[in-house]
Amino acid sequence: MASLSSISVTLFIFFLFISLSHSDSDSLLQDPQLSSLEQESVYRVLESINSTINWRFRFPDDICYSSPHGINCEYFTDENGNTSSVHITELNIGYVSESSPNPTCSSTATLSPSLTSLPYLRKLFFYKCFTQTKVFLPEFFSNLSSTLEQLVFIENPSLFGNLNGKIDNMKNLKKLVLSGTNVSGEIPDGVGELGEIEQITLTRNGFSGEIPVSLGKLKKLKVLDLSFNGFEGNVPDSIGDISELFQLDLSSNHFNGRIPESLEKLQRLVFLDLSCNRFANYGIPLFLGEMQGLKEVYLSGNSLGGPIPEIWEKLGGILGIGLSGLGLVGKIPSSMGVFLKNVNYISLANNKLEGNVPEEFGVLESVLNELNLENNMLSGRLPFSANFSTKIGRKLKLAGNSKLCVDEGLSSAKGYLKVCNKPANPNPVLFSGCSSSVSQYSSLFVILLGAFYLFEF
Repeated sequence: MASLSSISVTLFIFFLFISLSHSDSDSLLQDPQLSSLEQESVYRVLESINSTINWRFRFPDDICYSSPHGINCEYFTDENGNTSSVHITELNIGYVSESSPNPTCSSTATLSPSLTSLPYLRKLFFYKCFTQTKVFLPEFFSNLSSTLEQLVFIENPSLFGNLNGKIDNMKNLKKLVLSGTNVSGEIPDGVGELGEIEQITLTRNGFSGEIPVSLGKLKKLKVLDLSFNGFEGNVPDSIGDISELFQLDLSSNHFNGRIPESLEKLQRLVFLDLSCNRFANYGIPLFLGEMQGLKEVYLSGNSLGGPIPEIWEKLGGILGIGLSGLGLVGKIPSSMGVFLKNVNYISLANNKLEGNVPEEFGVLESVLNELNLENNMLSGRLPFSANFSTKIGRKLKLAGNSKLCVDEGLSSAKGYLKVCNKPANPNPVLFSGCSSSVSQYSSLFVILLGAFYLFEF
């Protein structure tokens, strides 16, 4: 009987295993498969970016179950909550790093019309893909899926064309990034109809013309970066209507006229860079003193003129200030040393400032990492300790102020300045105009901000 019992148990376990295996097999068979149309479209997109790789041989099965890194799918459910279909939702093209080994691009990479056959696509990302063979933004971009939320091209110098008629239908777009391309022309008015957009980064391209007034309609926009292009004309007052904006970078363009007072309405703004433009003759805007959330403000390289105003009382959270090459006159206000308790970086170089460096600046020794006062007409004793001079070294920039002097303890570190009450031995530095160094101080805050918005993979 013991032997019969043993056989019975064995048979029970066997049939149980068969039953479970059959159940698992049925479950797998019920999983939705990617449609042959989407599968073929992905193959064609991959072949267009790198025809030297046999993608069909490498990934012969359902590409949602065995795909290259960066090709992502998502399951969709019906009204009863049951999984009903699976679709391609992300294409990330171009090797970024070991942690983001997206499909690599060849020197002859192109953009395939099959991109329009992915009706559930939410993210389209290209990194260093179009670097040799000239490629134009195609007209068929206007037919990309209306579900698209992110359109990103980073470091693609052989990408040309313009945005006219290309993105107007992308009503769900949240992120538009073109950085380091040769895309040119004007920003189309239709961008103002992209009501869901949160980030527009168009830095280091060939854009020109004026900022369309319609951008003021983008109530969800948080980041607007148009730096290093050829934009011109006045900055429209409507920019002040973008109430959620917290980063505004218009640096290194040809904007002129007056810095619009409507910017005061941007009470969520933490980063403002208007440096290296042609704003002129209106002085540093007084309304900046009411923008209490500001962390960094850069105006360098504009002929604003006038004195440094007393606007610092409410700006205690400021981390970086760039006011170089503005044609500023008069004295440095002591209030900067009193109220700017967190400032890491101050640049007042290449102006016509005179008088002493305020004694109150000595209080900033514990927080300052860089201070640039070069090429002014400052005089008198520098109110810093030898320890401070040693701490920041060459980032304490004082040359070109022949009447400025230092205590004996600082003279070894700042040999181009005279020791107080001793003969001068100045070593002036010539002003080289508005360059990238004028506004390129970046705090940890901005580095983290840029990493979050540009490299969100």
